[in-house]
Amino acid sequence: MISRNFKNVLVVSIGFLSLFTAYGGLQSLQSSLNAEQGMGVASLSVIYASIIISSMFLPPIMIKNLGCKWTIVAGMACYVSYSFGNLYPGWYTLIPTSVILGLGGSPLWSAKCTYLTISGNTQAAKEGKRGSDVINLYFGIFFFIFQSSAVWGNLMSSLIFGQDTNIADISDEQLQTCGAADCGLNVSSNSTTIRPAQKLVWTLVGSYIGVGVLAMLIVAVFLDNIDRDQASQFRGNREPFCHTFLATFRLLKDWRLLTLIPLTMYSGFEQSFLSGEYTKNYVTCALGIHYVGFVMMCFGASNSLCSFLFGRLARYTGRAALFFLAALANFSCIIALLFWRPHPDQLGVFFVFPALWGMSDAIWQTQTNALYGVLFPRDKEAAFANYRMWESLGFVIAFAYSTFICLEYKLYILIAVLMLTAVTYPIVEYHEHKNPTPPIEEGSYQSHKETIQTHNNIICQTEM
Repeated sequence: MISRNFKNVLVVSIGFLSLFTAYGGLQSLQSSLNAEQGMGVASLSVIYASIIISSMFLPPIMIKNLGCKWTIVAGMACYVSYSFGNLYPGWYTLIPTSVILGLGGSPLWSAKCTYLTISGNTQAAKEGKRGSDVINLYFGIFFFIFQSSAVWGNLMSSLIFGQDTNIADISDEQLQTCGAADCGLNVSSNSTTIRPAQKLVWTLVGSYIGVGVLAMLIVAVFLDNIDRDQASQFRGNREPFCHTFLATFRLLKDWRLLTLIPLTMYSGFEQSFLSGEYTKNYVTCALGIHYVGFVMMCFGASNSLCSFLFGRLARYTGRAALFFLAALANFSCIIALLFWRPHPDQLGVFFVFPALWGMSDAIWQTQTNALYGVLFPRDKEAAFANYRMWESLGFVIAFAYSTFICLEYKLYILIAVLMLTAVTYPIVEYHEHKNPTPPIEEGSYQSHKETIQTHNNIICQTEM
């Protein structure tokens, strides 16, 4: 029999898998599908700008009042609204639903990270293991399942859009503008970004809405409400609003969090580059929009498998070695993309880059999330809210300059942020190695030892 904590990790993972099958597919297509006046990229920029705003105050308030479970359900509903906005895409539909998604995005991810951290610490206390090891394992399992959403969401888009044969005509003149050879700002006006038949768009978006609603039902029905008592206690204590509102910012007084900002922002830069720039300037430009799904499937499959693998390897290799591997892979890909001139005859090469990028992203996601959980065990909600805020700032900056800066300079910016990360992250890792942060269960579980032994209910360690 699997433990209740492990069951909950599976439920959260499957719920996110279903939800991001829809959103991930839409995000990969925005720069190509809604290319007119940069509307698709603009909507993505608005999403992450809204996430920054929501990160400032919503996660601690929602998690402490609703609990992790119902915060996740509410956040999922915000994501589904964006799918509805894509039924009839326009400035008056995409932008408002982008704002709604962004406001729900930070509470959703903060609640998920808090839930997995609580579950990991709880299970570690029961089994007498280190909390960081179980947290690493749980995040690895989550991202193994979650990242496969890129496979299914993009498979749906490629199979459906592939029925329109008019989107595959690539001229030799157009091929000369693909990659970093030209400025990379003219792709939005060429023939390959013409929207597929409206009927096919409705079919795809309708399917995405369906799997998004399914995600909400899975979590609402099957996920245990492990911090219900703490949420009720918080509502009863009537803690001053300003205290909860400022929780995200108070944590910025910790120098470790400030030093991790480049690492966190790089996560946003590298993800936005693959979904916004690589798909448009390499794949759509040289192969056609119907290939975006297949290429992103390769990214998702690599990301999923490596997330599971590195979640288990971390206890043997440590975080630093994995981060070094991710940085080396990304750096090599960026240099290669600067010189590669994409051509349909090099079909296999189009899949090599997302495969390596997926391996790197698996490390950035699993290890950075786990690192935040280990460094800030008593301020999980605020810590993960900061994580989403700074990662989203990376997304916003990257999407904001997407239509104004040539592709070559975007790659240089990516290298610069990566180099800054390589300087700042080791400082935090070295300090943690010399002065390990004590896991919260060492203090809280001793006072609740009898409760854990006499009850099967899961106890939340977060000090509300």
